Amino acid sequence: MPAPGLPDISVVIPARDEAGAIAPLLAEIAAALAGEHYEIIVVDDGSADATAAVISEVAAVQPELTLLRHRRSHGQSAAIRSGVDAALGWIIVTLDADGQNDPADIPALLALYRDAAHGPDVRMVAGQRRRRNDSVVKRLSSRIANRVRGALLGDGIADTGCGLKVFDRATYLRLPYFDHMHRFLPALVQREGGVVLTHPVNHRPRSAGRSKYGTWNRLWVGLIDLAGVMWLKSRMSRPEVHS
Repeated sequence: MPAPGLPDISVVIPARDEAGAIAPLLAEIAAALAGEHYEIIVVDDGSADATAAVISEVAAVQPELTLLRHRRSHGQSAAIRSGVDAALGWIIVTLDADGQNDPADIPALLALYRDAAHGPDVRMVAGQRRRRNDSVVKRLSSRIANRVRGALLGDGIADTGCGLKVFDRATYLRLPYFDHMHRFLPALVQREGGVVLTHPVNHRPRSAGRSKYGTWNRLWVGLIDLAGVMWLKSRMSRPEVHS
């Protein structure tokens, strides 16, 4: 739990070349979290456009907003890691900077995460996108990847690619870090003994910029990482500790 005066919630947003989308998204997050004690951390992952300048302008009137910058791009997982490392809140909310995740869904995920009826072992609530607004090729490749991953890891999560997630900071910082780990967060949380819940969320068409990921870089890197996560799961041992 945070110390008195610190935010309960840290919203972490990895961003690269999203100058056209980031300002409206930040306004929507502020509206969605009205009444909460929160901060927003945007990690600019080596953008070549005006993303950092736009965020700095918003921060001048939105004091809960912090900008972190990578000198060069290290990828989405590294950006999330930098944001969580700097976070003051014990609850982390992540979402993509392109505006396709809807901030209006955040309160429902937070409510599910905080619901004591689900037990203390709930460590993550992951969004599951309804009616995805992506190209046919992107939807098909994602569907195949999710089915292969689910069959091999048995994580029971139909959509690990959704950027909108709620989880506790302490559990995340115990996870083994590697590039592209954001695609396997539910399975990694389960490996730590945590329960992962899902909740349907909205998915909007991209209003600006372009996708950073293609079919082939998702496929080949994903297969290598999948093998690594399978190995990590096979090597996990959790002793029962009692006094």
